[in-house]
Amino acid sequence: MIKRLAVYCGSAPGVDPAFADATRALGKLMAERGIDLVYGGGRLGLMGIIADTVLEHGGKVYGVIPESLVAHEVAHLGCTELHKVADMHQRKAKMTELADAFVALPGGIGTLDELFEAWTWNALGYHSQPLCLLNVNGFWNDLADFMDHVSASGFLSAARRTQLLKAETAAEAIDLLDAAAQSAAQGVTW
Repeated sequence: MIKRLAVYCGSAPGVDPAFADATRALGKLMAERGIDLVYGGGRLGLMGIIADTVLEHGGKVYGVIPESLVAHEVAHLGCTELHKVADMHQRKAKMTELADAFVALPGGIGTLDELFEAWTWNALGYHSQPLCLLNVNGFWNDLADFMDHVSASGFLSAARRTQLLKAETAAEAIDLLDAAAQSAAQGVTW
């Protein structure tokens, strides 16, 4: 069972109110299920919403933020623990160390960078934590289609492609990640 979930998401709220609504739903469900949040440590956008929601519902929040962003006053100072690191590389490594699984909410290039690095590290055997896209209003459909194209073009095995899970709701995402984490713990390749 997942104890700490890394959530990758935008430092902006996006234009669709459903993005913030889904973020709140995920944060509330995480707190209800006793799943701690690991995230990028920011107070803005979806990042701030997920942290605030988990905290408001009695959950724990572990932020990991580069010193340069702390200096720009974007750090969420209400985190249960705020880990300050030197750079983005150390941020991603620390988040991977702290988390049992990863979910990507809508976001931009930073979200994609974090997601793809976690997936790459999994492929290289650095960790076995599962990954899931929370597909709010079809946000990730084009990316999923592109990854199907990458696989069909011979650059991603079918087995590796299936590692990137996709869920339509927060509950489905957590359930898929729990099942994949249990399989990985039993030595089953997911």
